Amino acid sequence: MKKFLKITSIVLVIALVAVFAACGGKGDTDTDEKTTLVMATNAAFPPYEYKEGDNFAGIDIEIAQAIADKLGMTLEIKDVEFGSIVGGVQTGKFDMGIAGMTVTDERLESVNFSTSYATGIQVVIVTEDSAIKSLDDLKGDGSMKFGVQQDTTGDIYASASVEEDGYGEENVIRYKTGADAVQALKTGKVQAVIIDNEPAKSFVAANEGLKILDGTWVEENYAIAIAKENTELLEDVNNALAELKSEGKLDSIISKYIPAE
Repeated sequence: MKKFLKITSIVLVIALVAVFAACGGKGDTDTDEKTTLVMATNAAFPPYEYKEGDNFAGIDIEIAQAIADKLGMTLEIKDVEFGSIVGGVQTGKFDMGIAGMTVTDERLESVNFSTSYATGIQVVIVTEDSAIKSLDDLKGDGSMKFGVQQDTTGDIYASASVEEDGYGEENVIRYKTGADAVQALKTGKVQAVIIDNEPAKSFVAANEGLKILDGTWVEENYAIAIAKENTELLEDVNNALAELKSEGKLDSIISKYIPAE
């Protein structure tokens, strides 16, 4: 009986050692190797990011997925307010921010940016019966209201421009989304909306009685926001973008949503 108990005890010890060894190895792998790439976006900015039912779609969504594939990672998308993206990336809540985001000096104080993957322009939407016929007509008597999406470059440029043209901060009306700004234009709460060209096209196509003024308000470059200390991810993302560009994948994604005119 004693011999049997001794052998049983030895077997149990060996089994426990094997279990702890296996658990320890798995824990190390999970800790050392990150397998999920968390992307923050604001899915109200077609054709760059938007929702189709419960699914995400758009240029930025497909580019982010292509980058994740290159890195052998699983993409996780967080749909948040645009103004919270940079702060979330800065604090490590998100790995990267991709939301038709322009590189600005102010944002560079908080995060780094990847190489640019697309060029955008800011344009102005007005109603078809508006007295505003050109960009020059935006220089008025100081009573005009401009609708913008809060914290976007449209907001930044509008604030700077209205000061130069004799307006004040009260003339820039900020909304959570571009769609909200467009709705304000339709109901007469603002006389013009300043927004990126491609979303502007989508909004005009979806809403009768609106048009885009000829000309460019400002030109800008879109890039991916990454935390300053996360230099390894920045390098990996830039390398992935370079590969996607050389393979023609980057241009293919963009042309899928923005056909050449």
